[in-house]
Amino acid sequence: MPFLNSERSWGIPTRLIHWITAGIVLWMLGLGVYMTNFVPDPLDQFALTQIHKSWGFVVFVLAVIRVVWMSFSRKRPGLPADTPRLQARVAKASHLILYVMLFLMPLSGWAMSAAAPLQDLLNIDNMVFDWFAMPDPWVPGVSWVENLARGIHFWSSIVLSVTLFAHVGGAILHGFVIRDDVLRRMTFGRDRPGLD
Repeated sequence: MPFLNSERSWGIPTRLIHWITAGIVLWMLGLGVYMTNFVPDPLDQFALTQIHKSWGFVVFVLAVIRVVWMSFSRKRPGLPADTPRLQARVAKASHLILYVMLFLMPLSGWAMSAAAPLQDLLNIDNMVFDWFAMPDPWVPGVSWVENLARGIHFWSSIVLSVTLFAHVGGAILHGFVIRDDVLRRMTFGRDRPGLD
């Protein structure tokens, strides 16, 4: 398995960032649904929200690292030459949407929390794992910013979930139906010479 990206395979850093981000995002989506729909106690919900905020910050940092890494790593494997044009366009669009959501979800979550008037009333900081507080440009809170960010955060979670479903479906299609190297390039499998 190569360290750097190439035309044949994704490198180790790209694979690690991909799978760590994927694991955290899936967990965060589940946690978001759980804490907002199945946790009636406000104190328990508050504790889970603080965890959600902290890991949201981690997702944002990983997204930044990924973009920086990919901008320095010019080589990258493409889709097989015989990939239908529509399928290639859907793959490209889904990757773009995933990138946008990896930034939009954490930023809208931060804006929603930072702009909440209740947060200022109770003098609550947006802490990241009790290490440091994120900046709060809305002091006192601004309800319309909180509501707008809440809507963006909610609808972004829907778009992200649907896109992830399509992304996983495409990976399964390539790995187990078409049986080309597309899935293997991002997992721990070896590339087979001669396949594109």
